[in-house]
Amino acid sequence: GHGTGPFACCRRLGKMGIDIKKRTRTVARKEPRTEDVYIKLLVKLYRFLARRTDSSFNKVVLKRLFMSRINRPPMSIARLVKKMKNPANKGKTAVIVGTITNDVRILDIPALKVCALRLTEGARARILKNGGEIMTFDQLALKAPRGQNTVILQGPRAAREAVRHFGRAPGVPHSNSKPYVRAKGRKFER
Repeated sequence: GHGTGPFACCRRLGKMGIDIKKRTRTVARKEPRTEDVYIKLLVKLYRFLARRTDSSFNKVVLKRLFMSRINRPPMSIARLVKKMKNPANKGKTAVIVGTITNDVRILDIPALKVCALRLTEGARARILKNGGEIMTFDQLALKAPRGQNTVILQGPRAAREAVRHFGRAPGVPHSNSKPYVRAKGRKFER
């Protein structure tokens, strides 16, 4: 016989409980991976604001503070100007959880109000020279605790060279992926 005990019926049926939900583990960061104390202080601040206010703006900023550098791509001044030219964004503060970089290809920039984690020296100088305003996230929290009159922007994630290699294998039909080759030439993958 199969004997008695707590799992006797299972043994008789020949199986124990099976886990139906396979691979439902979602990997989402609950805190930043960085050791940067200033980022950690911003996380403390925005964690409080996300909990105590009903604005989704603070939740988005908090989530982006947790992100890796690949998911916080830099934003060029040119792209920023283009986004802020939209009539819907007139007079608003541009919020970028990442870096703002200079772009020599754009000649004249309007007065911009921006809030970012960091700015390159060139970008900082140009924004201030053209009558712009630069804020840090703790200043933004005092000025717009609910994210009022702000527009949250993001740099292009797919602009990395590595992304060009993703997708269908190079050489298969309908593939636009870039092959990993040492050089372009007669002796290499054609």
